[in-house]
Amino acid sequence: MKEQTRFWRHPAVPETDLLKARYVTHRFSRHVHDGYALGVIVHGVEEFDYRGTLHRAGTGELVLVNPESVHTGQAGTPGGWAYRMLYPSIDALAGIAAELGAPYATPHFPEQVVRDDHVAALLARAHRAAERGDALAASTLSRTLFARLLTRHAAPRPDPVLPPEGRQAVRAAVDLLHESLLDPPTLDALAGAVGARPFALLRAFKAATGLPPHAYLTSLRVRQARRLLQSGVRPARVAAEVGFTDQAHLNRHFKRIVGVPPAAYQRAAGTYKTGDSATT
Repeated sequence: MKEQTRFWRHPAVPETDLLKARYVTHRFSRHVHDGYALGVIVHGVEEFDYRGTLHRAGTGELVLVNPESVHTGQAGTPGGWAYRMLYPSIDALAGIAAELGAPYATPHFPEQVVRDDHVAALLARAHRAAERGDALAASTLSRTLFARLLTRHAAPRPDPVLPPEGRQAVRAAVDLLHESLLDPPTLDALAGAVGARPFALLRAFKAATGLPPHAYLTSLRVRQARRLLQSGVRPARVAAEVGFTDQAHLNRHFKRIVGVPPAAYQRAAGTYKTGDSATT
């Protein structure tokens, strides 16, 4: 019943992270990734809300989460779940799609839980090779895995159903939030800055991103925290630089979104310095 996690960078495929974990009581809060989250359940059941729809993935099933798609994650049975996950960037999968001659620039997975025993076995083999640090096998198997996922389960990305003015307001609001991690505006001020009414912007923002602006801001802060941790900035300083109240505030949100605490994430990136706090 003990929870275990290991998070690390792929030894041979750029812009790809990996997670091997067993969770029992841990719950992922509503969040988004800037890249894909692709994995296989190796034991138990994961339950997750994906853009308002509840999914359950059991042993041997694939979990396919698209970029910027709000989702959660928690145990679907009392015993929890264990899985192996890969997190390739949009550019990494788009590059493979281009090599395959796919008729779309950004791949999209329309089904979030898939039963495909061949691809599930391939994902597990690729993940284990990366865990061993076998660069040749890991890169070969991972790229083969991504190609199989794209040819069997991907489709063109659908456009959000919003009027042009709504899309423009949301894009402007997202840009403003990127620039305002330390001193974000109120909803009224955000709406005024992008030329929209507050409630109309809130509805359009949630329709486009799956999150209200304040939750999207937290996701942006965690995303920037990951970049700073990868560059070697100490967790306590990271908290201040991205707008969290203190390191405990960073730790809480970081683990609820990434699945591991900041210090463990930094160790996986190889930039952890002696003397950094390892608070979980």
